[in-house]
Amino acid sequence: MSEFQDLVDAHYQALYRFGMSLTRNTDKAADLVQETFCIWAAKGGQLNDRSKAKTWLFTTLHREFLSQRRRASKFSDEPIDEESAAAVESPEDHADRQMDGHRALELLGELDEMYRAPLALFYLQQHSYKEIAEILDVPIGTVMSRLSRGKEMLRRKMTAGPSSAPKNILRIDPTGGLHQHHG
Repeated sequence: MSEFQDLVDAHYQALYRFGMSLTRNTDKAADLVQETFCIWAAKGGQLNDRSKAKTWLFTTLHREFLSQRRRASKFSDEPIDEESAAAVESPEDHADRQMDGHRALELLGELDEMYRAPLALFYLQQHSYKEIAEILDVPIGTVMSRLSRGKEMLRRKMTAGPSSAPKNILRIDPTGGLHQHHG
């Protein structure tokens, strides 16, 4: 039996289950696994430490999933009807989303390094938890908790309003009075 066949036999089911957890679709999960093994056939020879093949395969499958999801968000194979054509985003929508992206990056820069680094490695560089743990020299559980806490901090900052918002805001009371609010 070949090394490739051994690799498929050893990891296909686990990769398929991982693909199912990501896509929730049997066909898409199978396609992801197939694409992962195709990428291995093309690039797997570059992996010097064969003991890391399993990690490499899972990382590759996850990256392929993210790549496919990005492509799917840009292109749809659904036919366009009048309702869909009317719902196409306007340049203003795109500008708003782009501003949100810039805002998220700005707010990411405001986070403590302990949270900023794992978030950047995971979302901007698409590193796996294990890779992040190795890069930052911390346990994988620490990576997971920092990602979770960091995402929550970013979410709160994003919903709190612009970072340039004034700290002291005058609010008008419906009864006619003015109150100073310290944010």
